[in-house]
Amino acid sequence: MHKMLLLFSHELTVDQREDADASLLINEFVPLPLDLQELWGNIPPMKPLLSDYLEPFYTWIKENANSGDYVLIQGDFGAAYSMVNYAFSAGLIPIYATTERESAETRMPDGSVKLERIFKHKMFRGYKMSEGVDHE
Repeated sequence: MHKMLLLFSHELTVDQREDADASLLINEFVPLPLDLQELWGNIPPMKPLLSDYLEPFYTWIKENANSGDYVLIQGDFGAAYSMVNYAFSAGLIPIYATTERESAETRMPDGSVKLERIFKHKMFRGYKMSEGVDHE
């Protein structure tokens, strides 16, 4: 049994929890503390380098994960890339959730269109370490 550290800006859905239990044998979910959750959800878009900004996340992972645990990483592309690389270097398994998107349009009485998007969890997919471009 393994832990899953949650390095993303949302709460897990029921479907995601059930999938993690069944397919990854997760017995513990470790969410970010509220202060780090706030930082992760508001990564400064004008900050050219993120290494100092991400230091609290490296520390959090180091203090909460054991080799072979999973880390669900989603968010700002540059920050996620750095954290995925860190997870690999720490012997962890970085993953992300895949979804199926459905959309529905509703014509409103005033002529406007309301667009609704529904995201349904499908599976967890592992990030892949690569030594170059892979054209699978």
